Amino acid sequence: MATAISLFPIILLIWLMTKKSSMPSFQALPLVALILYVVKLVYFDIDANLVNATVVNGLLTAWVPISIVFGAIFLFKTMEYTGAMDTIRTWLNGITTNQVAQAMIIGWAFAFLIEGASGFGTPAAIAAPILVGLGFKPVRVAILCLIMNSVPVHFGAVGTPGWFGLGKGANLTDPELLAVGQQAALIHGVAALIIPVIALTFALNWKMVKRNLGFVYLSIFATIIPYYASAQVNYEFPSVVAGAIGTVASIFFAVKGYGLCKEDGVGAPHSAISFGKIFKASFPLWGTVAMLLITRIKPIGINALLKSNAPMFHAGLGSFGDLDVSRALVINVSGIFGTGVNFSFASLYIPFLIPFIFISLVAFCVFQAKGEVIQRVSSESISQMRNPTLALLGALVFVKLLMLGTPEVKANTIIIGTAFADVFGGAWSFLAAYLGALGAFFSGSNTVSNLTFGGIQASIANQLGLNKITVLAMQSVGGGMGNMTCIHNIVAVCSVLGLKNSEGYILKRTAIPMVIYGVIAGAVGYILLSLG
Repeated sequence: MATAISLFPIILLIWLMTKKSSMPSFQALPLVALILYVVKLVYFDIDANLVNATVVNGLLTAWVPISIVFGAIFLFKTMEYTGAMDTIRTWLNGITTNQVAQAMIIGWAFAFLIEGASGFGTPAAIAAPILVGLGFKPVRVAILCLIMNSVPVHFGAVGTPGWFGLGKGANLTDPELLAVGQQAALIHGVAALIIPVIALTFALNWKMVKRNLGFVYLSIFATIIPYYASAQVNYEFPSVVAGAIGTVASIFFAVKGYGLCKEDGVGAPHSAISFGKIFKASFPLWGTVAMLLITRIKPIGINALLKSNAPMFHAGLGSFGDLDVSRALVINVSGIFGTGVNFSFASLYIPFLIPFIFISLVAFCVFQAKGEVIQRVSSESISQMRNPTLALLGALVFVKLLMLGTPEVKANTIIIGTAFADVFGGAWSFLAAYLGALGAFFSGSNTVSNLTFGGIQASIANQLGLNKITVLAMQSVGGGMGNMTCIHNIVAVCSVLGLKNSEGYILKRTAIPMVIYGVIAGAVGYILLSLG
């Protein structure tokens, strides 16, 4: 009975968001969180103070991803309305006439970079219109961009699915997060040898793709090698680094014609934009990358300063708890409702104020933006965040309640994990990625998928005696491949391209490479588990 009741809110959430007249995530997630809240109080009979403190912790914790998403949207709207994005589009359009090269530069490498810096469906929304402007068919472009935006996702939005999704969802330490990222990069890297080629066949004639496979693999390796290498030392910026290197290298290969078939077009069709102009227009991108690297590489020393807990301000909040603010603006709320539940928000370290908002403000000055441009960027960013904010508030409360347990009452994640381990046994190594994909499908986010299922996957690994790191890597890889079929991403890219009633058509086609991706992830995961 405990297993059925624990599974009920998750099954209900899946049904609400996938039924014919589906409920949007910003409604479904708060609803199931409310249901789980009642279940915790009534059926599991957990102390009301502890349950309420967990709810408050979830509501506060949600502002971490909310702030990151807002900052990313703010940055890219800044680029759009200051004209920087138009300049970048024009420059990219003039590099080569070869459509395979165009698809790999923009749909693969450039989107890889955008995913690393922003995530949350932004890559497809930015890359797809550029490709349509180059003459690609909109529906085919939508499919290509959705499939391509899978490999970099574990390290998307500065590694948010990993350090936040699994860090909170499975309570991982820094060394464990690094180890998960290393294995996720390996699994994604193997899949990258096949998935981009499959994506190209949905958008272009196979004969054309085959003639230009040399360039395709030059572009893939130029991205995947730095991707895997940087994942060995950091779990936040591998996609940023790989996307930047891959984009530059792919452009170089295209200009030189390496691996391209001449009959399909090779060189730039018209004079390129000057280096100075493109350097200025791309400032928000390279400025963000540079600031991320400076603040994330620990030997530089800024990393520790931004997370410093040196006290600056303290206030008692009565029964609510205690508030402490450090000199680095790290906000800590401890002893919520007299329990051991605490919350922390590193304002300057979380990629919100630094780098997204800071770089955006500098960009306003660089591009001499007028007041109406700044107002438009601000108002549209806030407006676009309304529904995601509700969804993330509900998601974090839901996840925190799923993970809530006491010495007397096991957490729902543990109950579900035990049941799954008993049913699937050793076959779980081939199914773990699909659970991650399911989470991304109904939630629209690898981060939320990891938050929801990270604890369950860790519990299953423990029950079956499997390596927890490998299983969690497969969970996050699954969340990445689930981006292909995520309803939210499909709707977003269709809206950007002006496509009507195409969502079902696209979903049926992206499901094919998603299943193939899962087979690859299962095979590599099985080997990793066998080795150790």
